[in-house]
Amino acid sequence: MAEQEKGLPMAGRWDPEKLQQEIAALDALKQKPFPARAGGYIKRTGPGLLQSAMTLGAGSAAASVMAGASFGYKLLWIQPVAMLLGVFMLAALGNVVLTTGERPYKAFARELHVSIAFLWALGTVMASVIWHFPQYGLAAGAARDLATMAGATVQETVTVGGEQVMQFTPSGYAVSFLLGILILGVSIVTTWNYGGHSRGIKIYEWFLRGVIALVILSFGIVVVCSLHKIQWAELGKGFIGWYGIPETPGSVTLALGMLGAAVGINMTFLYPYSLLAKGWGKHHKTLSRWDLVMSMFLPFTLVTSLVIIAMAATGVYDPANEIVRTGMKPLGAAEALTGVMGEKVGRIIFDLGFIGMTCGAISTHMVVCGFTLCEMFGLQYTTTRYRMFTLVPAIGILGVVTTTPIWFPIAASAVCFTMLPIAYVMFLILNNKRSYIGDAVGRGLGRIVFNVLLVVALGVATVGSGIKIYQNVITPVKKAIEKPAPEAPVNPVPDEPAKP
Repeated sequence: MAEQEKGLPMAGRWDPEKLQQEIAALDALKQKPFPARAGGYIKRTGPGLLQSAMTLGAGSAAASVMAGASFGYKLLWIQPVAMLLGVFMLAALGNVVLTTGERPYKAFARELHVSIAFLWALGTVMASVIWHFPQYGLAAGAARDLATMAGATVQETVTVGGEQVMQFTPSGYAVSFLLGILILGVSIVTTWNYGGHSRGIKIYEWFLRGVIALVILSFGIVVVCSLHKIQWAELGKGFIGWYGIPETPGSVTLALGMLGAAVGINMTFLYPYSLLAKGWGKHHKTLSRWDLVMSMFLPFTLVTSLVIIAMAATGVYDPANEIVRTGMKPLGAAEALTGVMGEKVGRIIFDLGFIGMTCGAISTHMVVCGFTLCEMFGLQYTTTRYRMFTLVPAIGILGVVTTTPIWFPIAASAVCFTMLPIAYVMFLILNNKRSYIGDAVGRGLGRIVFNVLLVVALGVATVGSGIKIYQNVITPVKKAIEKPAPEAPVNPVPDEPAKP
């Protein structure tokens, strides 16, 4: 293995002496009681934060809102189970990367096939660019909602070709682009710090901690103010899967789609590179598993659960009319919270929470493109190249006022959701390839149990990806073939949330 294929240049900027001190401290932690050991691991977490921020975006918000609005507490168990399966698969990937120290793109190309590695990277870039648009769209929509509550008129009805359509006012455009530019500016500063030096990585991790804390605080406040309305017995049943999947038409599709889509293809590429950027190696394996649980699993579970609970406790969910509310969007849910904590405060806080979710996702999309495109083009990492490639998904800022052409998300979904289970197969194979990682494949019952869990995660991801491909690729294509697309109105309002 060529030495230049190991690690990342930014890891070389970590003080070697401090890294050795950290390794010694980690070895010492293994001998300490559980509370001290847990505290020691938690304060050293980091890469899992990037995974948490990336998955806590517009997609998670929409899925959680729909689940809570449709079935109340009954689907609370799905998001934790989905992310736990993702944790197992990323742990397998982490085991491979931390054992070898090799950048996975070239390793996968050599150990498996170059085409598989290329499609893995291609899916990562496509996902990061195409799904950048809805992040900005959700953030801008929340900003326009805040502006509306402040008395501004952000959209109006106009007549185009004899039909009435909604379009943005100058104020609507101004609010949308101002927020988009602000988020992009903050993201550039933080992501460029990440790619520059070890101190920049720490700054970026603290930025993500702050964003995730803001999101948890925002949704948590709404739930806390609705504590007297929470049906605690039903909440407990929801977390343990008491009701399973409701028999309502469409509920199985919703549940399996949520199970299979908690981890995105771009997360699988970002995770190993974020490990290498920290300078972590085989001595950090236990820490990496704590990191996945404390920095990815817990924040994701907490945020998505708070959103679902808010939908159930604040009256958005109607127990007498359980249907899959496909028209319920995050901003529609925020509007439904008028009256919580006063006339509009609950709605304001929910809007701020949605903006916070998109900030983390946008910045991590940029980070992963900085890594991925260097690998795809076979370029050695430099600060300038990394920074240049982080700007590739920045075109998504147009999502503040528009949506992508229909073939963009169709193409992205076809590649990304097809590649996710294939990537899982790659991780499963390499984690068991003794000729590559040696004794790190594990042994005995522990290895058998872990591999069974990986197979379960693979199966769930395959089913979930199949559902997403049907929903996002096959169905839109069939509709486009069967029905000619209507003439697009001038400057239409994109994806306005359905009213509850």
